[in-house]
Amino acid sequence: QVQLVESGGGLVQAGGSLRLSCAASESIFSNNEMAWYRQAPGKLREWVARISSSGNTNYADSVKGRFTISRDNAKNTIHLQMNSLKPEDTAVYYCYGSNRWGQGTQVTVSS
Repeated sequence: QVQLVESGGGLVQAGGSLRLSCAASESIFSNNEMAWYRQAPGKLREWVARISSSGNTNYADSVKGRFTISRDNAKNTIHLQMNSLKPEDTAVYYCYGSNRWGQGTQVTVSS
């Protein structure tokens, strides 16, 4: 079954950290760029970070220096390490790859 499954969301205080994971089917993951997006209430979905099949990374300006995307090719998994979280990081975070989306995981940052 072709799928993306996110995990690791939750409630954290401002300044805290969370680590999101996304397990992907091999057909989605292998040799493909993967990415994280997020959607806050009442806002459009926005791109957060991407990682190429070779490990090159790019970040949205709003998370640069605080978030780190990585991939584990042996486990068909990507991660998003989120540090120094802010209330404005509150959103549903989605994993994306090969034109497919995960179901999303809620991240809530309290002030």
